[in-house]
Amino acid sequence: MVTELGPSRRIRAWHPGVTGISEVFHARMTDHVYPMHTHDTWTLLIIDDGMVRYDLSRHEHGALNQLVTLLPPHVPHNGNAVTSQGFRKRVLYLDSALLDDAMIGPAVDSPVLDDPLLRDRIHQLHGVLAHPGDTLEAESRLALIGERLRDHLTGRLELRRPPLHDAGLAHRLLEILDEHYVEGLTLQEASDLLFAHPTHLVRVFSKEFGIGPHQYLTGRRVDLGRRLLLQGMPAREVAVAAGFYDQSHFTRHFKRVLGASPGQFARSGATECQARPPT
Repeated sequence: MVTELGPSRRIRAWHPGVTGISEVFHARMTDHVYPMHTHDTWTLLIIDDGMVRYDLSRHEHGALNQLVTLLPPHVPHNGNAVTSQGFRKRVLYLDSALLDDAMIGPAVDSPVLDDPLLRDRIHQLHGVLAHPGDTLEAESRLALIGERLRDHLTGRLELRRPPLHDAGLAHRLLEILDEHYVEGLTLQEASDLLFAHPTHLVRVFSKEFGIGPHQYLTGRRVDLGRRLLLQGMPAREVAVAAGFYDQSHFTRHFKRVLGASPGQFARSGATECQARPPT
């Protein structure tokens, strides 16, 4: 829910229930000035409109549209809009498990990252986090973001080689997803079962099958949902039976895959049965 704090301020904050992310924060501000303060988490910030000026470790920086800003934990910083039009920002507060304290120094030196791919991935992750229920997708996208941030901070971004392709590992993950697609599982649980790094799992699965693990899982759930709908089960019950968070979550994915709502799909089957002549 978006909270209006007056004509110049609007915020939305929530805990997404995704390992590695302690808070999601969206805000539009025009006149607010952030005093010097610290966080005990990493602050991953993108600007959608306007510009933010801030001081970090006695150096002035700017957060701009199309760039990524990464502020380290325990380092004081402030912030304010550069123009009277203010700014719109989206923030992820990341746990230290994703980026360890050894990377604080490089982040202080270079908090602004000019990386369109990274920004696009962060934008996509915010889109997933806006709706509950897509935990595996959020974790998969976060794993790739974390890898790219670590590469920036350690200077390895241009040195990374493509990981070795492991078709066997991809197929073992496929089997696990098939076994658990209704109740679901987290990326870390799959990682523990297969003794493989979460990011590596996402990469080898996507390379082998052409879709991410979360896309495969959602496809299996939608496929089950369409069968249950044609059997006459109400959509609200199908949502739960097929492993979706709620009916809204089910409807959103169903329409994205099939181009029709669950109700429209179910009614089309009933119409077809009524129109078919008896044999």
